[in-house]
Amino acid sequence: MRKRRLPPQGEFTAEILDFDQEGRGFARIDGKATFIADALPGERVRFRYLHAGKDADEGQCVAVEQASADRVEPRCAHFGICGGCSMQHLHPASQIAFKQKQLLDQLERIGRLRPETIAPPVIADVEHGVWGYRRRARLGAKRVPKKGGAIVGFRERNTHFVTPLQRCEVLDPRIGEKLPALRALIDGLSIPDRVPQVEVACAADRVALVFRLLDPASEDDLARLAAFGAEASFDIYLQTGGPATIRPLTPAAPLEYSPDGSGLRLRFEPADFIQVNGSISQQTVRQALDWLELSAGDRVLELFCGLGNFSLPLAARGARVMAVEGEIGLVQRARENARRNGFDDPAALSFEKADLFKEGADASWLQAPFDKVLLDPPRAGAREILPLVAARAPFRIVYVSCHPGTLARDAGMLVHEHGYRLARAGVMDMFPHTSHVESMALFVREA
Repeated sequence: MRKRRLPPQGEFTAEILDFDQEGRGFARIDGKATFIADALPGERVRFRYLHAGKDADEGQCVAVEQASADRVEPRCAHFGICGGCSMQHLHPASQIAFKQKQLLDQLERIGRLRPETIAPPVIADVEHGVWGYRRRARLGAKRVPKKGGAIVGFRERNTHFVTPLQRCEVLDPRIGEKLPALRALIDGLSIPDRVPQVEVACAADRVALVFRLLDPASEDDLARLAAFGAEASFDIYLQTGGPATIRPLTPAAPLEYSPDGSGLRLRFEPADFIQVNGSISQQTVRQALDWLELSAGDRVLELFCGLGNFSLPLAARGARVMAVEGEIGLVQRARENARRNGFDDPAALSFEKADLFKEGADASWLQAPFDKVLLDPPRAGAREILPLVAARAPFRIVYVSCHPGTLARDAGMLVHEHGYRLARAGVMDMFPHTSHVESMALFVREA
C-alpha cells in the first residue's frame, strides 16, 4: 500500500503569487506548488498545511502579515468555515477581475484562442447589490446534540459536516435571516434526525421550502410545519422520495419570475432549475438576445432550453424558435409557460424533448433550417451536439456557459474545426463571493 504523505506541522510563511482556479492563493515553497485558502495575490501570509501531495500541497491562511489592497473584511461570521462562499475577503470589483482572467486564461490555454472583443462584465446594479441574491439553495440539515440540536446550513469546506448558520448573507433575506427559526422548527419535530435537507426556492412574492423526509411525519409534525409556513408566509412542501414525490403541505400559489424584466412570466416548481441570481439572469437574457442581433422572422435554434428562460424572450422579439431540452418535465412546463404567455403558434415557438448528448444528424428538429443558435449547456458543455449544429452553418452562435473550461474546449472546436471566429466573450457575476465563473461567448460565421 502507498504510504500517505503527512503534511508538515506548525505555521509557515508564504508569498502569494497568484490565484488558482478555485480562488485560493498560489505560492511556490521550495519549488513546490502550494494552494492556500483565503490568501490573496501580493500578500505575505502565515498558513498551516492541510494536505501534502506528490506534486502540490494545500494549506489554510491563519494570519496576514502583509495585506493586499484588494482585501476586505468578510461580512459573514461563518466565512472560512462554511463552504457556500470562498471569496468574501476579496473586493467585489477584484472578484470580477479574477473571473474575467479565469475565462480568458482558459480560452487561451485550452481553446488556443482569444476573443476579438472582451465584453464588459455583467454585474449587479446598485438596487440589487452582491448580497442576498440567492433565490435557490439546498440547505443541509442534521441533528447534532453536542451542538445544541438541529443545525441548518451549507456544507463546511472540504467536509461533509453542516455549518450551523445563524444567518446567511447571500441567501434571499426572507430565508437568510430566519435560519435559527428553521433550526428550532426541525428540532421540535418528532423526527429531527430524519430531515436531511431543505430546498429553498424564492419568487418575487413568495418563498417555498421543501423538507426532505426520510420517515413519515406525525400529525403534530405536519401541524408545526404548517404553522411555521403561515407565520413566516412560506409555502411548505414535503418530499418523501425522489423529486416526483414533492407535494405542498397546504395549498400553495404558483412560483413565477420574469426571465428578462418584461411582462413575461415563467412558472416553475420548487425543485426546478432556475438561475440563482434573478437580476443577473435577466441581464444575461437581454445580452444574449442583443448579441444574436435578432430580426423579425429569424429562425433560432435554442438548445438546453429548460423552462423557456431564453425561449419566450426570443419569441417576444419576433424570432421563430425551435427550443430543445432533455428533461421531459421541463419541456412540458416550457410548453405551458408558452401558452400562458400567449405563444400558441408552434411555427413561432415550439419545444422538443431530446438527449443532446446522444442525438444524431437525423434528429427531426435538426432538419428545419435555422439562422442563429443559442445554447446554455450544463457544466459538461456541448461537445457532442456542436458538430451537428455547426454543419448547418448558422450565422451566429451565442453560447452561455457555467464552466469556462468546457466553454474553452467547445470554442476551440467551433473556431479551429468549423470556421467560426470568437467575436466576443465576457463574464456574468451570477455567484458573487464564489469562484464560480458564468460566461457568454459569441461565434460568427461570415455569410
